[in-house]
Amino acid sequence: MEQRKIGSLSVTVVGIGCNNFGARIDEKRTEEVVNAALAAGINFFDTADAYGEGKSEELLGRFLGNRRSQTIVATKFGLEIAGQGSGARPEYIRKAFDASLRRLKTDYIDLYQLHKPDPDVPIAETLGALDDLVKAGKVREIGCSNFSAQQLREATAGGAARPGSARFVSVQNEYSLLHREPEEGVLAECERQHLAFLPFFPLMSGLLTGKYRKGQPIPPDTRVAKFERYRKLLTEENLDKVEALIGFAESRGHTVLELAFSWLLAHEVVASVIAGASSARQVADNASAATWKLTADNLHEIDALLRTGTEAAIKG
Repeated sequence: MEQRKIGSLSVTVVGIGCNNFGARIDEKRTEEVVNAALAAGINFFDTADAYGEGKSEELLGRFLGNRRSQTIVATKFGLEIAGQGSGARPEYIRKAFDASLRRLKTDYIDLYQLHKPDPDVPIAETLGALDDLVKAGKVREIGCSNFSAQQLREATAGGAARPGSARFVSVQNEYSLLHREPEEGVLAECERQHLAFLPFFPLMSGLLTGKYRKGQPIPPDTRVAKFERYRKLLTEENLDKVEALIGFAESRGHTVLELAFSWLLAHEVVASVIAGASSARQVADNASAATWKLTADNLHEIDALLRTGTEAAIKG
C-alpha cells in the first residue's frame, strides 16, 4: 500500500480509526479488525485515551502484541478522563502520557496529539511539555486535532520561542465529501506549514458507504438506526448528494466508498484516511478503496455535483 509522510513517520494512506474498540465492538471483533488491518498491509492505527474510556488503547496494545514495532501508533490526550483529568497543562500531559503507555503496553508513542485546543493553557507551555517527551525518546512526532488555521499559526509562533524544539507535524480535523470546512483555511495553512492533514469521519458516519439511500429504509443495527444524533445527518440535501456521488462513481466502474477515500487522497496534504471499521470485511473494503486516481477534471465535476446535489451534471 502507498505510504505518505507525517513528519518523519511513513504511514499507509489508509489507516484504522480505533474509536470503535471497546465501545461499538467487543474484544473479539477488535482483535479481528487489528489482525485484518495488518494482513491488508495497513500500518497506521489512530486512537485516543478517551476512546472507550481507555479501553481502545488497552485493546490495541494487547492485540498488537509483539507486532508493535511494525506499526505507527497515534494517540491523543486532553479530553476528560474519569479519575485522570483533562487539558493541556504540562503536569497533566505527563500524567496522561504515562497512562497511555501503560494501556498501550509500549514504551513510546509514534504520534502524540492534543485532542482539542485548551484555551486555559498557553500553547507554548503545551509544546514545551511535548518537546520534553520527544527529547526523552518517548514520542517520535507530535500533532494536534480540531485546530483552526489561526490556532495552527499560534502554535507555530508558540514553538518559535524554543528554537530546535518539536513542532506539530499534523492536524486531525473532520473532512469528507460532505463536510468541507477544512477548505476554509486549514488545508491552505497545512500547505504553508508543510503539515500533514488527517481527516476523521471520512465516510460521514456511513453516508459515504452507500448503505443509506434515498427512499430506502435505514438498515437495522447501524449507528444511524440506533442514535438520533446520526439520523440527523440524513437530510434531503445530504441524501441527494450521496445519490449524485453514487451515480458518478458507478458510471466509472467504482463504488462511492472508493470515491470517498480517493477524493480525500487527491489532496496532497492528506497523509492517511483514518476510518473506523467493525469487521474484517470493512477493513478489506477500506484497504482496497484508495487506488482510484482522480483527475483534475474529475475533481471539478465532483464539485459541480455537490453544488447542485443532483445527478444532472454526471457525464458518461
